[in-house]
Formats: sequence, C-alpha cells, structure tokens
Amino acid sequence: MSISTKHNVTVEKVSKSRIDEIDFDNLVFGTTFSDHMFECDYKDGSWQNPTIRPYGPLTISPAAKVFHYGQAVFEGMKAFKDDNGNAFLFRPKDNFKRINISAKRMAIPEFPEEIFFEAMHRLMELDKAWIRPGFGNSLYIRPFAIATQAGVSAAPSDQYKFMILLSPAQAYYTGDVRVVFAEKFSRSANGGVGYAKAAGNYGAQFYPTNLAREKGFQQIIWTDANTHEYLEEAGTMNIFFRVNDTLITAPTGDRILDGITRKSVLKIAEHMGITCDVRPVSVKEIVAAVKDGSLKEIFGSGTAAIISPISAFGYQEEVYELPKSNTRYSDRFKQALMEIQYNKGEDPFDWRYPVG
Repeated sequence: MSISTKHNVTVEKVSKSRIDEIDFDNLVFGTTFSDHMFECDYKDGSWQNPTIRPYGPLTISPAAKVFHYGQAVFEGMKAFKDDNGNAFLFRPKDNFKRINISAKRMAIPEFPEEIFFEAMHRLMELDKAWIRPGFGNSLYIRPFAIATQAGVSAAPSDQYKFMILLSPAQAYYTGDVRVVFAEKFSRSANGGVGYAKAAGNYGAQFYPTNLAREKGFQQIIWTDANTHEYLEEAGTMNIFFRVNDTLITAPTGDRILDGITRKSVLKIAEHMGITCDVRPVSVKEIVAAVKDGSLKEIFGSGTAAIISPISAFGYQEEVYELPKSNTRYSDRFKQALMEIQYNKGEDPFDWRYPVG
C-alpha cells in the first residue's frame, strides 16, 4: 500500500535525541515519548501550519472547550520493525478513516488525508530508531484532536488542534486476563458515541473498572445499556467467544467500536477456514456454554494488546474458569497478525504499509 503526499510539513528537529536515556527493557505503556511530535491547527475554517517539532508541553487556555465540553477524539496505531530494519504501519488508512468518523460525531472538522500521511512519513523518518525490532516491541502512535477555542459557552469550538505522539512500547498485557460481566454499568447506548473513539467514552469506564479490580478482575465485559443481557466489549477491546469450533463476536453499531484488530481477526479466521458468527451474544448463552463445556475460549482484540486471552469471568458472584488449551484460536490469530506486522510472513491482505 502506498500513498503519495504533496503537502509541505514544517520540521523542527531536536538538537540532541533523548533515545540514549530510555530503558527500552522496562517501558511502562504510554508514558515514554519519542523526540518529535506533530501538530496542526484549525482556525478561520481550515487546517493550517502543519508542523513537526520536539516533543514538549503545550500552552493552552484553561477556558479551552476541550476541558469543559469534552470535544476530543483519538486513535491508536502502531509501527513495527522487521529484522532488516524496515518499518511498517498496520492498516493506517483504517485508522485515518475512523478518526474522521469520530471527529464528525463530535462536531470536529475532519482532518485532510494528505497531511495525515505526510506527517506520519516524516515522523517515522525522524524517529525510526525508537522502533525496536522483535515480537512485542513497537512504536505506539497516538493521533488526536482537541477543541482549543477559549470560552465556556455550550457550543462547538471553532478552533482545534490535531496532534500525533509516538511512544515506544512492549507487550501490553503479559498474561491471561480475568474479567467480570457488567450487571449495572454500560459503556454506551443506542444513538450515543460508542462507535467513536471519543475521549469521554474511556474516562467513563475508569470508575466501574476500579470496582472490578477491587474484586480481583482486570477488566469488564460491558453489557448492553437496555437490558444488560448481551455482551458487547471487553474494557477497551472488542470481544470474541469460541463456542465449540465457532468464533462468535457482537456486530458493530452505535454502541460498539469498529475495531481494526477485530476486523483483522475475522478476516484471518475466514482465511483459516474457521466458522465466524457475527451476532448478538447473550450472557445466558455464554454462562450455559461454560457450564456444558462448549465454551473453549474468550479473548479481546485491540491495538495495544493485539490479542488478550481471558482465563476466567465473573457473573452474579460466581467465577467461571475457562479450560486451558494448547490449541487456542487466540494464539493462532496473534501469531498470524504478528507475522504480518513484523514482516515475518506473507501479507495476503495488503495490510502492511512501509514507512522506511
């Protein structure tokens, strides 16, 4: 996949890289950032002054509307490096398309494709050394847009800032995860913003997730807001269930994010000849399946964790352990995804995007 870019991005390089100060063997996800970042401002009706400059703080009014009305959207992407030092993104056009879908829902002006990909190429050129090779290593990429107009009137902003940050990363989850089925809280509702990567979606998850952690679970599998009878997402991930040899996942819509890893898993499963069933998944069905032994595995999918196997779930004060297996679909999918991402195998779907 290739995209030609014509827009000029101003570049201000760091005088000295900080890379030698970084302990790449002990990274805490999302807390270390590379030398450069990208920013572009929307004002007077257009996006202008696209600039790459040294990573550092912003000066922003405390009255900026992002603080008062939550006009903020983001994406999560990764860059990978193969054993020959070549760098790749994974399905970046899907991320670009999705951030503009999110932006439109939050009344934020859509960002131009040519500037997005020019910025991405230039950032990768500058900070390629921050991408370490080897399975589990990556450069997490965080594009986001925020409302910057000063004013506390309840109306959309007329000024915005679009930025891209780069953060070196290792494996997000190192073991299987224990989850609890939500019985009271929901992630989103019909007609809401669940399908968008709006910042407020994630902030609203923190409190119920903290309650789950107090009971020994790492994450929540969210249920529908109307009845709490249907399973929809797991924490910040899409969710999959394997019942016998069929892979089941909930359909996307108003409430469920159109996950790029989710779409990739479904495509790989189809390629492997695995039966997939995209439909509503009830709590009762999964509880019955774990009791009769037909539930073989549950796993989440997302950019940060890629694939996150689930070892047990809690529901109505009972904990159900999932069977241990050496033939999990989740392991096969993760291996297939990583072989594409790290250029270790064929890419029959044209998902690899070279950036240097």
